[in-house]
Amino acid sequence: MKLDDLRRKIDEIDEKLVELLSQRAELAKKAAALKGERVFDASREEEIIRHILSLNKGPISDEELTYLFREIISICRRLEKPLRVAYWGPEGTFTHLAALRRFGSSADYVSCERLEDVFEEVLKGGADLGVVPVENSTEGVVARTLDMFLEMEELKICGELVIPIRHLLLSPADSIKKIKRVYSVPQALGQCRRWLRENLPNVEIIETSTSAKAAQMCKEDPEGAAIGSEAAKEIYGLNTLFEGIEDVPGNSTRFLVIGKEEAAPTGRDKTTIIFAVKHRAGALYRALAAFDKYDVNLTMLESRPSRRTSWEYVFFADFQGHIKEERIKKALDKLAEEALFIKVLGSYPEANRE
Repeated sequence: MKLDDLRRKIDEIDEKLVELLSQRAELAKKAAALKGERVFDASREEEIIRHILSLNKGPISDEELTYLFREIISICRRLEKPLRVAYWGPEGTFTHLAALRRFGSSADYVSCERLEDVFEEVLKGGADLGVVPVENSTEGVVARTLDMFLEMEELKICGELVIPIRHLLLSPADSIKKIKRVYSVPQALGQCRRWLRENLPNVEIIETSTSAKAAQMCKEDPEGAAIGSEAAKEIYGLNTLFEGIEDVPGNSTRFLVIGKEEAAPTGRDKTTIIFAVKHRAGALYRALAAFDKYDVNLTMLESRPSRRTSWEYVFFADFQGHIKEERIKKALDKLAEEALFIKVLGSYPEANRE
């Protein structure tokens, strides 16, 4: 085919796409009228994405197709009702990137200076949903996120996503030889510890509250650098001195979506609970045996101080399955025989590893 013929075919497909997208938007508005006040249906959205990916034969990658349909869903959702999403900011943090990737550019975003503020915005109704980091593949859990669930038990986990973390060394300077200070959050410093030791052994390390704050501070320092994202580079107008400075290839972070609504089962779900066990020998061993008995796969187990009595701890556990499944109900009933209390923080669609 000649170039003109190919272009004509592309134009015809574009015309059909516009017509179909308009039809989809109209149907989404009608569906919104039927589902009432519910602002976010994680189960339905994951069902759409999984179905779309099952149809994908290329050459568009699954990641690119997911991004495309997240944006389509975001636009259609805005026609129903604008979604307000709080995130640990400012702009340019990896949490901001995660929120954009999950809810698209058509949502209204609320930047929160502290991680605690994300929870408070959702609890008070200033935002419909919040996005917070909970676990990194090399540095482990974000303890403050877990602790906030002890303080704000009204909120639920209604979704999760996992994104790859690629750290850049950013600076207003044009050479690493000029760098005397590095600004970063502790988590990123931990993920780039070896690289910094080998390449910038004598610089001053200055910890910041967020990666975007680090970018802001280094922008004003001609001898400063920050560990940040591609988004931070663009937003704050910095140079990339080095790419991929994380010590472990494939580094990724898991983020939670918090809200007030529960997600329906999808067939591939995850549940998060908090529990405490009795103070007697073997109590935790017997408690965890409940998951083995009913073939429930634990994906995370983390202890945290109870914040009520000194030297008492609670356990956060993630496992595959939905609270409405019969085997999960039986496992939790068995766990209750050894537990002082159990609280289900949420059952939600298990994230694709992007």
